[in-house]
Amino acid sequence: MNRSQLLRASAVLALYAVPVIALAPQERAKRYLVAMAIQGDAPAPGAKPGSFRREMLARGYAEGRNLVLDVRGVGGDNSKFPSLVRELLALKPDVLVAETTPGALAAKQATSTVPIVMWNVSDPIGTGLVTSLAHPGGNVTGSADPGIEIGLKSIELLLAVVPKARTIAVLMSDNPVHPIQLHAIESAATPYELRVLPFHVLSENQAEGVFNDMVAQRVDAFISLGGAPLGSTDRQDKLFAILAAKAAIPGVYASRGPEGSGKLMSYGMKTGVGGKLTATYVADILDGGHPADMPVQRPREVELFINMKTAASLGLIVPPALVLQADYVQY
Repeated sequence: MNRSQLLRASAVLALYAVPVIALAPQERAKRYLVAMAIQGDAPAPGAKPGSFRREMLARGYAEGRNLVLDVRGVGGDNSKFPSLVRELLALKPDVLVAETTPGALAAKQATSTVPIVMWNVSDPIGTGLVTSLAHPGGNVTGSADPGIEIGLKSIELLLAVVPKARTIAVLMSDNPVHPIQLHAIESAATPYELRVLPFHVLSENQAEGVFNDMVAQRVDAFISLGGAPLGSTDRQDKLFAILAAKAAIPGVYASRGPEGSGKLMSYGMKTGVGGKLTATYVADILDGGHPADMPVQRPREVELFINMKTAASLGLIVPPALVLQADYVQY
């Protein structure tokens, strides 16, 4: 072979070698679809990546490369979960993420084959989502938040700032776990000789009437069990804070909501923990794992938020010791 033939042969080999060199392993990987049904509003285009996306990227799953993430929300209306889940399943996702107990139950009722990762669920065994935490069985796994324990701690927080409280209201929705939380709060309130009154809020339109009823029944403070429609969107967070201020009733919420919402206190899961943990489950499933073999985890990272400005407007004195315990204090 002369020099001219050698150069032509090398050029041909180089031409065919280019695609092989260009296709790195991650580029040849399958593109996975992860569908997510959340209780609030879907994030706006261009929104800052949350803990879920950051963890997925750390595990090697990047949108635009080997991951398609379809996030849709029910806008704070639990009744929309079944139809939303059907829409997402029609896309044939590799994994379906379902937030809150109503969302996870809607997902489980809709499919027994697509892997489901539950998120922001308080009592997965009591509500029938899994058979046990160690061995979930079926196609559902994920994390369980300490919702019941959070409700119990909320009593202590309210009594710290409203020591003379005798009647406590519990705001609850149609979430199947709320009656379980209410029972635990009632039991915990007995030693304090507190009267506990449940108030059901099934839609935002009922919120003002409920606060009027609380005033009429001389409620001293309230615990909001959270979730739709008690505080799953910025709109709902602000609405309940405004109504609480108007009624002059101190309350502790499950989440602190957006900046400037006006909530007095919140005690709930630490921001970002649920999203990161959910991503680890999703990535493990995409890597070949099966939900039935993945134990349900119960993270204990919680955070306390106190709004000193709201406390002052209600004429409350927050003990310095409680302020020191807070993770976030707004003045």
